[in-house]
Amino acid sequence: MSLIQDLQWRHAVKAYDPSKKVSQEDLNTILEAARLAPTSSGLQPFRIIVVENQELKEKMVAGALNPEVMRDSSHVLVFAAWDSYSNEKIDKVYDHHTDVRELPQGRFGSYTDMLKQMYGNQTSAEHFAHTSRQTYIALGFALAQAAELKIDSTPAEGFSNEVVDEILGLKELGLKSVSLLYLGYRDEEKDWLSTMKKVRVPMEEFIIEK
Repeated sequence: MSLIQDLQWRHAVKAYDPSKKVSQEDLNTILEAARLAPTSSGLQPFRIIVVENQELKEKMVAGALNPEVMRDSSHVLVFAAWDSYSNEKIDKVYDHHTDVRELPQGRFGSYTDMLKQMYGNQTSAEHFAHTSRQTYIALGFALAQAAELKIDSTPAEGFSNEVVDEILGLKELGLKSVSLLYLGYRDEEKDWLSTMKKVRVPMEEFIIEK
C-alpha cells in the first residue's frame, strides 16, 4: 500500500479498544521514524516521552480534553520541546555529530558559533516557539509510520500542558510538552468517525500556483 493510501486510511480515532495493545516492535518503528525526522540545524531540540503505564495515564487524564481516548489508548507519546537553547546543548549535539562521523572536534565550530550568537540574542520564549515547531515534523513522521503499520492514532493539542508537565517532571528535564499522540486500535462500535468519509479541502483550492 502506498503512503497516500495509508494516509487515506487513517483518521483521528475517537474511541480505542483498551484490550488491544501496540507491540513493542511496532512502537519502536514509530519512534524510530520520529527520531529520523529532520530538524533545524540537526539539533533535535525535543524528546518523546512514552507513557504506557495505566496509572500514569489516569493521572494525566485530569488535563485531557478527550479523557477516554487517553485512558483507553495503548500508548501516549508526549512530544516535549527544549524550554530554551544554550551553548552547552548546541555543543553536545555537534560533539555527537563529529564523533559519529569520525571528524575532529570543533569541525563545525564556525557554524555552532553562529547558532550560539543567533539564539543568544533571543528570549527563552522565542527559543521555545522555535523548538516546539520542530516537534510537529516528527509528529507527522510518527503519524505516517503508524498508518503504514495500520496502527490507529490521534494527534492532540487538547490537554493541559501544566498538568502533563508536572506529572511527568518535564521542567526538571528542561522540557515543555507541545502535543500528544495517542496510539492503539480503534473500537469499531464507539469510534463514530471511522464510518465517515475523509474530508479535506479540494486540491484546486488547497494548492495555489504562481
